[in-house]
Amino acid sequence: MSITHFPFTAVVGQDDLRLALLLNAVSPAVGGVLVRGEKGTAKSTAVRALSALLPQVDVVPGCRFSCAPGAPDPACPDGPHEPGPGAARPARMVELPVGASEDRLVGALDIERALSEGVKAFEPGLLADAHRGILYVDEVNLLHDHLVDVLLDAAAMGASYVEREGVSVRHAARFLLVGTMNPEEGELRPQLLDRFGLTVEVAASREPAQRVEVVRRRLAYEDDPAGFASRWAGDEQEVRGRVVAARALLPQVVLGDTALLQIAATCAGFEVDGMRADIVMARTATALAAWAGRTSVRKEDVRQAALLALPHRRRRNPFDAPGLDEDKLDEILDRFPDEEPEPEPDPEPEGPDDGGGPDGDGGGVPPQNGGPETGHAPDAPDAPDGTAPEDREATEPEPSAPRGGADGAEQAAVGAAEPFRTKVLSVPGLGEGAAGRRSRARTAHGRTTGAQRPRGQLTKLHLAATVHAAAPHQKARGRAGRGLVIRKDDLRQATREGREGNLVLFCVDASGSMAARQRMSAVKGAVLSLLLDAYQRRDKVGLITFRGTGAELALPPTSSVEAAAARLEKLPTGGRTPLGPGLLKAHDVLRIERLRDPSRRPLLVVVTDGRATSAGAVGGDPRELSGRSARLLAAQGIASVVVDCESGPVRLGLAGALAADLGGPAVTLDGLRADSLAGLVKNVRTSVTSSASPHSSTRRAA
Repeated sequence: MSITHFPFTAVVGQDDLRLALLLNAVSPAVGGVLVRGEKGTAKSTAVRALSALLPQVDVVPGCRFSCAPGAPDPACPDGPHEPGPGAARPARMVELPVGASEDRLVGALDIERALSEGVKAFEPGLLADAHRGILYVDEVNLLHDHLVDVLLDAAAMGASYVEREGVSVRHAARFLLVGTMNPEEGELRPQLLDRFGLTVEVAASREPAQRVEVVRRRLAYEDDPAGFASRWAGDEQEVRGRVVAARALLPQVVLGDTALLQIAATCAGFEVDGMRADIVMARTATALAAWAGRTSVRKEDVRQAALLALPHRRRRNPFDAPGLDEDKLDEILDRFPDEEPEPEPDPEPEGPDDGGGPDGDGGGVPPQNGGPETGHAPDAPDAPDGTAPEDREATEPEPSAPRGGADGAEQAAVGAAEPFRTKVLSVPGLGEGAAGRRSRARTAHGRTTGAQRPRGQLTKLHLAATVHAAAPHQKARGRAGRGLVIRKDDLRQATREGREGNLVLFCVDASGSMAARQRMSAVKGAVLSLLLDAYQRRDKVGLITFRGTGAELALPPTSSVEAAAARLEKLPTGGRTPLGPGLLKAHDVLRIERLRDPSRRPLLVVVTDGRATSAGAVGGDPRELSGRSARLLAAQGIASVVVDCESGPVRLGLAGALAADLGGPAVTLDGLRADSLAGLVKNVRTSVTSSASPHSSTRRAA
C-alpha cells in the first residue's frame, strides 16, 4: 500500500526551506541541504514531499544499483550491462535511520560464502538505493560517528566501498544529501557540516493567521490524504514542470566575471575556510538564475546564494551563532555592481505561491529575496522547557548594585573569560556506552582486542579465530583440496575497543563566596573550556547550580553544548553556599539518567571553593551534609573531579577535602589548562579505583 505524502506545495510558509530544496532539485550539484530548527516546523514533511517533484530517472532494467542505460557504471556489481533501452521510474527518497547499522547503510557481504565458495554475494544497502535520488537523514546530528565517516567518504568520492577480509565491492553512490536537526539536541561534526551545500534555519510562525492555516491543512490531510493531495495536484504538476524547465535551462546560464568576483569577495570577506563555499555559491547562484528563467546570474542571485551557503561555514566554534551580517554582505556586493541589467523578454513564470492554493494561501514557489517574509529563524531557539532565552533573561531580577559576599544579594551575571584547551578527563574502567571520544569502551569500531561467537548477524569477522575454530574439524568434514570447509559455527566476531561519550554533569557553585567578578569570570571560562571539550568528544552535558538555600537543575542532560554555554553565560551569583544540596541534586539527576540510559557512564565535575554555609531545606550542619553527600556519590562509583576555585593568600583546603570524600582528584583553575593537566587523567583513575570498596560490586562495574 503506497503512502500519500503531504504535498510540497501545501506547506505553509518556510520559504527559505522550500527554495533550498527546489534549487537542489534543479541542480543536484549544489550539494544538498541541512535544515536546522525547532521541532514541529515541517522539516521532515517538506523533505519527504520533495521526491514527488523530481523528474523520473532512466535505469537499466533489473540493476539493483540504478545504473543509467546510456552510461552504466563499469564497476557495477550487477554488470557488465549490455546496451539497450532503459526503464523509467520515480526518483527515490531513501531515509537513513539514526540507529542504522553500517551494513544497512553500505550493504553486506556474505562472509561465509566468500570464504568457502570464493563468490561475492553482496546485498546492497541504503547508499545503493539512494543512487541518483535523495538520501534523507532525520536528526542527522545524532548519527553515530562511524556512519558519518561512511557518508563523508561516499559524498566525496561518489562511490561506496565495502571491504571485508580481502573481499571488496564498489558501486556508484551519488545522491542528494538532505538532513534535518534540532540544534537543542547537539551540533553536527564540522566535516559533515561542510558537506551540505546549503543550510536553512526554520522556526514556527508567530502569526496567528498562518498558524491557523497550518492546523487547517494538516487536519484536512489527516482526514483524507488522497483527497487532500488531489486538491494540490495541479500546483504540484506546475512546480514539477518548472523544475524540468529550469534543469533544461541550467546549461545555458552564464556566470559572468562580475558574479564570480562578487562570490569570491563574499567568501573572503566572511573568512570562510577552503574553496568549497565559493564553488557551492557559484552553483547555487546559477540554479537561482535558471529557476527564475534567466540565462545570466545577477547580484540578487549571489546575495541569496550567500544567505543559503555561508552561515554554517563561517562558524569558528560551536558557540558562535549561525547567520550572516546582511549589512556587511550588501556592502561587499555593492563593490561589484552588475555591469548592465539584462532586459527580460518574458515575465518570470509564476508558481503556485503567486496565485494561491486551494486553501487560499499558496505555498509552492518561494520568493528569492531575504526580506522579512522569508521566515528566518530567530537568533536563538527556545529552551527545552519552552521558554525563550530572551524571556528567561527578562525574568532574572536586576541587581541594584554589584556587591555581595556570602550573604549578599544576587549579582548580575558576568561574562566568561577566554576559553582554553583542556586535556581529557575520562571515566575509569571499560564501558559500553554510545560512541564518542572520551573514555575506553567496547565498540563496533576501534582496535581489535579479541574474538567471540557472534551474537546475531556477523559484522566484523576475526579471520584468525575463524580459521582456528574450523581447523580441527577438516578431516571429519571430508576436506578435499586446499580450501577449508567453513561452517557457520566456525565464524568468530572480532571484539573491538574504542572510545565512548559520557554524561558530563557540571555542578557549579554560584554563591556569594564566588561572586568576585574576576573570579567568576575565570570560573565560567574554565567551565566553558570543559564544555568545548565535551562538544568535541560527543558527550551529553548537564548543568546544576547551587546558591542561596538550594540547588537548581539549570540544564537537564542534553547533547546541546550550546544550550549549556548559554545558561552558563547568564548565571547570576550571590547568597549562601548550599554545597550539600547541590551534591544531592547531582545524585538525583545521575540516578534518573542511569535509568534512562544505563550504558552511558557519568563524570561529575564540581566547581567550587569547597565552602558549605547552608544546608537548605535538608537542615543540619552544612559541612557534615556536604561530606555525607559526597560519600554517597563515591559509594555508587561515580567518577568525580573537583575544580578548586579558592583564591587568596590564605587557603583552607576545603575543596581538597571534598575531593577526598568524592574519591576523585582536585585541580585548580590554572591546573585545568592542557599544559598543566598531564597527570590528571591518571589521578582520576587512581583515585576512583583506590577509593572503591572491594565489597561494592556497583563501584567495580563503574
